[in-house]
Amino acid sequence: MGKEDYYSLLGVAKGASADEIKKAYRKMALKYHPDKNPGDKAAEENFKKISAAYDILQDADKRAAYDRYGHAAFESDGGGQRTYSHSGNFRNAADIFSEVFGGGFGDIFGFGGHSQASHSRASRGSDLIYGLQISLKEAFTGVEKNIKYRRRVQCKACGGMGAEKGSKRITCPTCGGSGFTSISQGFFHMQQTCSRCGGSGSILEKPCNVCGGSGAVIEESKAKIKIPAGIYGGSKLRLSGYGEAGQNGGPTGDLYAVVNVADDRFFERNGDDLYCSQKIPFAIAALGGEVEVETIDGKCSLKIPEGTQCGAVLRMKDQGMPRVASGVRGSQYVRIDIDVPKKLSRDQREALEKFAATLDVSVNKRAHFFQKLKDKLDEL
Repeated sequence: MGKEDYYSLLGVAKGASADEIKKAYRKMALKYHPDKNPGDKAAEENFKKISAAYDILQDADKRAAYDRYGHAAFESDGGGQRTYSHSGNFRNAADIFSEVFGGGFGDIFGFGGHSQASHSRASRGSDLIYGLQISLKEAFTGVEKNIKYRRRVQCKACGGMGAEKGSKRITCPTCGGSGFTSISQGFFHMQQTCSRCGGSGSILEKPCNVCGGSGAVIEESKAKIKIPAGIYGGSKLRLSGYGEAGQNGGPTGDLYAVVNVADDRFFERNGDDLYCSQKIPFAIAALGGEVEVETIDGKCSLKIPEGTQCGAVLRMKDQGMPRVASGVRGSQYVRIDIDVPKKLSRDQREALEKFAATLDVSVNKRAHFFQKLKDKLDEL
């Protein structure tokens, strides 16, 4: 059974706005959150599914990749030829929930708060997706592509920690280091995540003046992508460590290049096989012979059997695309079209008329009369 559609999971249309997607997630997250459904494994599984769906659809780049390639843009196919690496992990469902609702909203119900450690610990950077188009010829030979893209990288000034050199983290004066603040209104007593320290219980004494305390800056990066011969459109190639910088000194995410193979003007591809059309003279179709045919890596001779009909498909073994794993090539299939001449010489016409007479078929005699008249006039 295939993966469930992310739009269907959230109950929104494919063209839904970002606000509609967020509202739909909020509604379903409240319904299925494990803390509101203790012991209900089905609810917990649904919560994970809708959180994974929201993680993709709320990000413009991830959503664009999903709309184009579906689940294949983010998951390995288990050893098949279309995918060559595993995608990065989706964010934790609880983190997504807290991001959408805010710590305070979750704390009111008793399930949204992060511990101090969760806010200050090192975390892995996000993965990035890069769409890359190549030609069929490049897919046949394999190719290296140099790309440029923008990403968040670790701030060199502070080493990704967000603090000026020599400074340290100090206890948050707002929450006193607890990571939470309390609000009392009559009989109600609510606890929410501290807005100043984000629940970590501490703040930077002197934020880095280069990155502003975030630990990362945006810069243009370069990468070289090696594309193997025989690659399929929609395949993913992983470049480890070329994604977004981690937080609090955490490891960098990965870059995934999603390869699109452009349509070719001459060949059509089906798996490892190639298809094309070839016009041949009427005489060769009838009597048999050889013609020169274009292949993906040059011209090649093709034997035409006697009596070949228009629309016949002839196979050229080992003239297709190479398989990524083995390099063994598929076949090229050539659809035959008969090239009927628009003009005939007198000898050619007479020969064809004699041939037609043996078949007892009627030919255009009037056209023959005018051709003879023209020939006589040319002789004067």
